[in-house]
Amino acid sequence: MGLDLGTKTIGVAVSDGMRYSATPLETIKRTKFTQDAERIVELIGQNQVVAVILGLPLNMDGSEGPRVQSTRAFARNFAPKIGLPIAFWDERLSTSAVTRMMIEADLRRDRRAEVVDKLAASYILQGALDRLRNS
Repeated sequence: MGLDLGTKTIGVAVSDGMRYSATPLETIKRTKFTQDAERIVELIGQNQVVAVILGLPLNMDGSEGPRVQSTRAFARNFAPKIGLPIAFWDERLSTSAVTRMMIEADLRRDRRAEVVDKLAASYILQGALDRLRNS
């Protein structure tokens, strides 16, 4: 499972059983950590998830800022709830790459806003899957 943690939403994507391709699944509107975590745990159960890839929002120069600290804190709090491996994946430019693809596909702005987070999660997960396959 891939997660794109935003301040207002969490994009969720899953891979097929062969771990070949990532598919956008859902965008969760963030409320409180406990409620957000419960929904993700439900999705983990429904999709036979074996690991979680969290997008790590590094700064463009590779340094870590407040958003990275927030993502790491989420992982620390979330790990005991799922008992699965959690890995981080550099998500720099994932949202802009996905947005660019949607603009090229001529998707309306309101529709792009609805799907950008789960597509970014899919982009993050696909990057990790590709690395695993080619290592």
